[in-house]
Amino acid sequence: MRHDHLITSKQLSRADIETVLDHAAEIDADRSAVADKYSDRLLGLLFFEPSTRTKLSFETAMKRLGGDVIDMGSVDSSSVTKGESLADTIRVIEGYADALVLRHPKQGAATMASEFVDVPLVNAGDGAGHHPTQTMLDLYTIRENAGLDDLTIGIMGDLKYGRTVHSLAYALTKFDAQQHFISPDSLALPREVVYDLHQEGASIREHDGLEEVLPSLDVLYVTRIQRERFPDENEYQKVAGEYQIGPDSLSSASDDLTIMHPLPRVDEIAPEVDDTEYAAYFEQAHNGVPVRMALLDLLLGDSDD
Repeated sequence: MRHDHLITSKQLSRADIETVLDHAAEIDADRSAVADKYSDRLLGLLFFEPSTRTKLSFETAMKRLGGDVIDMGSVDSSSVTKGESLADTIRVIEGYADALVLRHPKQGAATMASEFVDVPLVNAGDGAGHHPTQTMLDLYTIRENAGLDDLTIGIMGDLKYGRTVHSLAYALTKFDAQQHFISPDSLALPREVVYDLHQEGASIREHDGLEEVLPSLDVLYVTRIQRERFPDENEYQKVAGEYQIGPDSLSSASDDLTIMHPLPRVDEIAPEVDDTEYAAYFEQAHNGVPVRMALLDLLLGDSDD
């Protein structure tokens, strides 16, 4: 995998994805092979939006590689409050670090920021746009549980604002996967994404309910309603809680169904599901460390050439 930056899953070929997943599996099996490999490197974290799993797993990944991190901290305690532009912020922190991880509320921010820096930059989420490293750990989890070819996957919830959904849908076009998108009309997959998926030859169908498709699914990928993306609170209240999964709603599911969620969840998956054989979302979160270790190793290793 040779890329200066990782901005979107659309830039990755199937070979790129498999390189990352295979390397993550190697690291997961034996982390000592890459321990202390980057003892002289620093990873810069620039998170303009809240994050738990992504931020902590990147920090963990870099430290398990032997490196360290510098953290811009909260926006409120940074020079952003003084009116500093993203371009200036990113160029300053580039001077301190060997690679950068950026999360920003504006779609396209990572693309713009990448134009100002020479060190590897990773998009950790840009508004309702893309989240390619989440996609990588999602694919790793899917491969471990169900395989990536001859796959039938249901993606349910907020498909309009959910950047994890957009990234995953694009990546799955590289594999033999049937994608079923389940949402209310107001949160359906954006038409431009549907168009792109069709252009890539993807097999997709859209539904307003889970019941008809559930028995055929190998994987059910559930997302929360992205309350913070809604311009109108009243619009959020119309759809809040509309799609919820509990043990009773899974009666027609295959015994081999894998349920995933990028987290955090609100009420879309009942806690009772956690103890079933279906639940893989905490495994999914755990996979963020070896996958991000693999990505950082490949990006930092490439930057040496």
